Amino acid sequence: MKDRKKKQQDLDQLRQDLQACATVFVTSFDKLTVAQDFELRKAVRGAGGRYRVVKNTLAEKAAAGLPAEAVLKNLKGTTAVAFTAGDPVALAKALSEYAKANPAITFKAGLVEGRAIDLKAIEELASMPPKEEIYARLLYLINAPAQRLVTALQGVARNLAVVIDQGVKENRFSS
Repeated sequence: MKDRKKKQQDLDQLRQDLQACATVFVTSFDKLTVAQDFELRKAVRGAGGRYRVVKNTLAEKAAAGLPAEAVLKNLKGTTAVAFTAGDPVALAKALSEYAKANPAITFKAGLVEGRAIDLKAIEELASMPPKEEIYARLLYLINAPAQRLVTALQGVARNLAVVIDQGVKENRFSS
């Protein structure tokens, strides 16, 4: 059993983690083997997040006064918290993919950019393309009109050059 000092350190560490991260997913697990837990933690790390099994009362106390308080209040059963300061879509995807393969993991709640979200919103978030792909699509949309303009201008210049070349060949532009 942990002494009071160790419990306070755990509480302080969880509170710091929750303050530093704008995205938190609260999950429940039942009958998860050590190997499955290792794979889950590896998937979460790969998505740029961290995963931590917490006691319900510890989570509630650590979240007091923070945006995460809404999702870490009145928890029941086994609870784990996955959080990230990075891309929430990547973490949601990693957790959802793992949950599909291992029904022992279920979502309880989520907090994205300071807003509490429900299970349906977590599924929608997990189905979104990654941030890098969205940026690439946006840049393509911004760049496409500029490319069309350059192509049109090149076409006008090319056509003008062809007309001048034909005129010179036919001696229409001679002095």
